[in-house]
Amino acid sequence: MASHGLTYDGCNFFRQRLVLSTLSGKHVKIKNIRSRDDEPGLRDFEASFIRLLDKVTNGSRIEINQTGTVLFYQPGLLYGGTIEHDCNTQRSIGYYLEALLMLGPFMKTPLKATLRGVTNDPTDPTVDLLKSTALPLLKKFGIDGEGLDIKVVKRGMAPGGGGEVVFTCPVRRTLKPVQLTEPGKIKRIRGVAYSVRVSPQMGNRIVESARGILNQFIPDIYIYTDHMKGASSGKSPGFGLTLVAETLNGSFLSAEISSTPQGQGEPVLPEDLARSCAKLLLEEVYRGGCVDSSNQSLALLLMTLGQQDVSKVLLGPLSPYTIEFLRHIRDFFQIMFKIEVQKPLEDERKGGDKVLMTCVGIGYSNISKAIK
Repeated sequence: MASHGLTYDGCNFFRQRLVLSTLSGKHVKIKNIRSRDDEPGLRDFEASFIRLLDKVTNGSRIEINQTGTVLFYQPGLLYGGTIEHDCNTQRSIGYYLEALLMLGPFMKTPLKATLRGVTNDPTDPTVDLLKSTALPLLKKFGIDGEGLDIKVVKRGMAPGGGGEVVFTCPVRRTLKPVQLTEPGKIKRIRGVAYSVRVSPQMGNRIVESARGILNQFIPDIYIYTDHMKGASSGKSPGFGLTLVAETLNGSFLSAEISSTPQGQGEPVLPEDLARSCAKLLLEEVYRGGCVDSSNQSLALLLMTLGQQDVSKVLLGPLSPYTIEFLRHIRDFFQIMFKIEVQKPLEDERKGGDKVLMTCVGIGYSNISKAIK
């Protein structure tokens, strides 16, 4: 399995390719990385991501040409252990944490990663969102116990950063097959309104405006305010809101918005931000499925690497990122999903089309034997 590699063109879906290369043991070559740009080659945040992969693996071989437009990556053994990494502030910690969530369960020793940088920005999933949605998803596949946690030690908004997050993940040799086909109705909504280096009143204004919309649909809503100050508040001012809707069957659907980074674009009012976030959550509920759109690729990867048994997951409309992820799974693991589109019934207002994804896992232990 490790004898031949894959070649790709361009910088799109950079993380997907390196993460799946690491898990499958196949080396990968990426050519023409922004070769036509005024500033060709890898960006600083991509170089930082490569350094993070080098820290969690043992014996990886990484070659980059002089202009940074060609990358060759031969993965080593996924080792894990205790690591510390200063993430580049061009992207938030969520950019790096999403990859560690995919790699963590398959390492040789339990992972304890301390990541420093931007915890909340408008581009990437924030650490609050990943803690509320990705961790419950991992638990459904049997990755649980006291060792699984994301702890926000310091909060750092874009562009200055200054945040710190500790991610711990236990090791699992086998994953449980899942049958997530019935999302169920929404039973409660939880959320975090966070603010740093601004008035603590911002959090209260966000909560009041968000409840103004959501209370029309459900009474069980609790949004708590998180105002960090002093050394825990990072280097830049900002605020934001993360909302999570939990269903009767234990599915989590989420939405979030962060304020515009200082010095970039038009400032936003906390009331407007809260209303937009509440509407995004309603849009996510309308899309439906047992996994929200930000975690679709994580669910599909865990299904692929699970035991040699059938797993089924009902998703909302697939995002472009997820569609490309399915193509990469086919390239690296030769796994194809059976996809069935489910139309909503005319007499039921259950939102848009759903997609039922079915696959037979290949068992990660079998891959690791093939690599050795």
